[in-house]
Amino acid sequence: MLAYIIRRLLLVIPTLLGIMIINFVVIQVAPGGPVEQVIAQLTGEGVEATSRVTRGSSELTPGSGQATSGEASSTSKYRGAQGLDPAFIAELERQYGLDKPMHERFILMMSNYLVFDFGESFFRGRRVVDLVLEKMPVSISLGLWATLLVYGISIPLGVAKAVRDGSPFDVWTSGFVIVGFAIPSFLFAVFLIVVFAGGEYLNWFPLRGLISEDWDQMSLMGKVADYLWHMVLPVISLTIGGFAGLTMLTKNSFLDQIRQQYVITARAKGLAERRVLYGHVFRNAMLIVIAGFPGAFIGILFTGSLLIEVIFSLDGLGLLGFEAVINRDYPIIFGTLFFFSLLGLLMNIVGDLMYTVIDPRIDFEAREV
Repeated sequence: MLAYIIRRLLLVIPTLLGIMIINFVVIQVAPGGPVEQVIAQLTGEGVEATSRVTRGSSELTPGSGQATSGEASSTSKYRGAQGLDPAFIAELERQYGLDKPMHERFILMMSNYLVFDFGESFFRGRRVVDLVLEKMPVSISLGLWATLLVYGISIPLGVAKAVRDGSPFDVWTSGFVIVGFAIPSFLFAVFLIVVFAGGEYLNWFPLRGLISEDWDQMSLMGKVADYLWHMVLPVISLTIGGFAGLTMLTKNSFLDQIRQQYVITARAKGLAERRVLYGHVFRNAMLIVIAGFPGAFIGILFTGSLLIEVIFSLDGLGLLGFEAVINRDYPIIFGTLFFFSLLGLLMNIVGDLMYTVIDPRIDFEAREV
């Protein structure tokens, strides 16, 4: 097992490197980089800036970037830069690290990442690590509660559907599963807001945020209740899109095990049906379901919560990444990409190890002759 873990860890290196190279190239060649963002803000062509346009000791103002007669560049590789002082553009490139060739920038970035130095945000004036640590509790809350709720619903429902395969219960619950699978999480979130958050009908739940404004003045139990009250609609929105697939996976896995020879033998020996199902079938059927828990949690945490955080105004990692992409904040984009990709690859290894925890008979070192 140790040799298998070492091999998997070594494979993380080229996989992570490949992910970073592909994304680095795609984002670097895409139009609208940080220099274009600042130019658009200075010339009044961009959307309202979400953060400052000041870096270091240089204050960037429209007046400071205008070229004098004879100094204006006739051509520029940046859209909207005509009429701006070339020295000003060069200074912007230097501040954002774009004055070096692409391969040098990539090597420098990866060398910093090896010591977990993710740099400082271009437009927020804070270290990327500090921003991630600040936003992570919100996303972890969403991901953890949604994953637990998905598993808490899907496993019992999937087992019940497998045991009652073909019955009216199986048929009408399949209708709910199909609806849940067909409705995107963000669309269901909008529906919940309209119905339950003061949209058109009821006003039972808050519309935005993770806590109320007077949270600091609440008692301990009041804080817990307020937190859970704010989490109801976002968590339900994330759950609706995740429980459908896992329910059918549980059902099919259970049905596959029920048809195995060892189940027929156990029944022939006179074992009670409950003991056959939950003493023998359940452990084997749940192997693939439970082992996938780490990966499911990472998926909900870092991908599924983006639109939910935006809709419910939850200041988490999804919203941070969305704003970073819009503003072309490269340190946040690449720093979070590296961290989350590394975490996802490690969680895949943890998922494989879960197989051996659930069923010790599994040996990844075994090879067919």
